[in-house]
Amino acid sequence: LGAHAYETPMSSIKSMVGHSLGAIGAIEVAACVLALRHQVVPPTANYETPDPECDLDYVPRTARPRKLEH
Repeated sequence: LGAHAYETPMSSIKSMVGHSLGAIGAIEVAACVLALRHQVVPPTANYETPDPECDLDYVPRTARPRKLEH
């Protein structure tokens, strides 16, 4: 992604659903569909302290409104 990586929101639903083994694919599809439908980037729960060596556009604790396209 190069410089574009700093403009791309980074988040993970794993912080909210944990290790779901075989069910994770269906859970991720549902999360993606809901994110597109509601035009929000889901948050990474419990993300408190960013690593200064990895300064990207993280989405901590609260969903972020954003125009999303599929």
